[in-house]
Order: sequence, then structure tokens, then C-alpha cells
Amino acid sequence: MEVKNNTLKEILSTSIYLLIVLVLTFLVVTYVGQRTKVSGASMEPTLHDGNNLIVDKISYRFSDPERFDIIVFPFRYEDKTYYIKRIIGLPGETVYIDENGTIFIDGEELEEHYGKEVILDPGRAYEPITLGKDEYFVMGDNRNNSSDSRDPVVGNIHRSEIIGKAWMRIWPLDQIGLIRHQ
Repeated sequence: MEVKNNTLKEILSTSIYLLIVLVLTFLVVTYVGQRTKVSGASMEPTLHDGNNLIVDKISYRFSDPERFDIIVFPFRYEDKTYYIKRIIGLPGETVYIDENGTIFIDGEELEEHYGKEVILDPGRAYEPITLGKDEYFVMGDNRNNSSDSRDPVVGNIHRSEIIGKAWMRIWPLDQIGLIRHQ
């Protein structure tokens, strides 16, 4: 009888432990952070195709996104597809890109060092775009190879759509020599 009770206690203890681990994992993935993978070249040279990122999902619960933050948000027209872009325009600002590819925020030239090449297509930002009180204007760092707020399909990003901030890049193991391809 003693052996049966000990076995039952061990099974119960292990079950409770596994339940706690599952609940904590769910809470971390839902509210704190998650891993995502970069697909495409729109954020080069900052992020490359295949890079793995940890997305901080908790910071924006306590503070507002800032200019130049790299954020993750869902693509409106395709399930389980997420975009990774840099915030350029903040709520209430007016964004405009002139024929020379210069970005203006509220009439002032944006001083930045992320998008190196001259913007060839200002898209819908060729006309001034005034952002709403909860809207952000985002662009990829690879400005001429990015589907971003200049494209009406992406448009302005609402605060509620932002999943989180790109926090840390995790190098693939094969790039740091821990895994060798045969």
C-alpha cells in the first residue's frame, strides 16, 4: 500500500509541475516575449533574411513606441504573417517624402542613418500624410525593397496592432559554427 501511495504522490507531483511549466510558458509567450524569424530583405542591412529575433511584448504596456524602434505587427490580409519595420512617424505627425527621396516630419527633414539609399518611390507619402492619435508610419531600412506604410496595403499602423519591439537578434547556430552542414 505504501508503494502505491508513493507512486500516486510522485505522479501527482510531476503532473502539477508540468502544469505549472505549461502555464508559465503560455504567459511568457503571450505577454512577455516570443521568437520570430525575419523573412525577406526589407530590413537590410540591419536585419537579414533568416535572422531570429526575440520580440519584447511587455515594454509597450508601460511606454509608447519611439521613433526608430523596430516593431513587429501582423499583416492585415494574411494570417500568421508578420511585418518587421522601423517607426518613422509618430502619432499626430505629418510625414512627407519629396521627389528627391528626402523624408520630412512636420516639415523638418528627418535626420537618420538607417535607410542609406535614395528613396525611388515615395508611394502614398508623396502627398503629406497626417497620422492619427494612435497611428505610426513605418518603413523598412532597405527602402527600395520594402512593403511598408508607403504602400496603401500596409498603410499606417495602429498602436493596437503592434505586437512588440524587436529586442534581441539570436544568431542561427550554423552561422556561429555550432552546427556544420554536410
